[in-house]
Amino acid sequence: QVHVVESGGGSVQAGGSLKISCVVSGSMFITNEMGWYRQAPGKERELVSSISRTGATAYADSVKERFTISQDNGKNTLYLQMNSLKTEDTAVYYCSITTCAYIVSRACIKPTTYWGQGTQVTVSS
Repeated sequence: QVHVVESGGGSVQAGGSLKISCVVSGSMFITNEMGWYRQAPGKERELVSSISRTGATAYADSVKERFTISQDNGKNTLYLQMNSLKTEDTAVYYCSITTCAYIVSRACIKPTTYWGQGTQVTVSS
């Protein structure tokens, strides 16, 4: 079983910065991808940023040049540095990890996605 816990959310004024974290724990697992999603009231959950097991990163157009995803050397903690925050960034931010039972020819076999409980980020004008 894999456990995902986010932290670091809070309230900040527009233009400010915030860094949120996600710690993943549990029995041995193979990480395929980790990511940050967000869900604003009345809206669907959307991908903010992701990082693959090879280190490739991706960002939603709305956060490019403002947000940076990173992970620690042990790859069990994921971060999202958020700069130049806007009121439209207000949402609950969720961390996800997709694990593989094993990898064959670079393909992730039996992927399973785990989610954290979310951390609230509120940006005021």
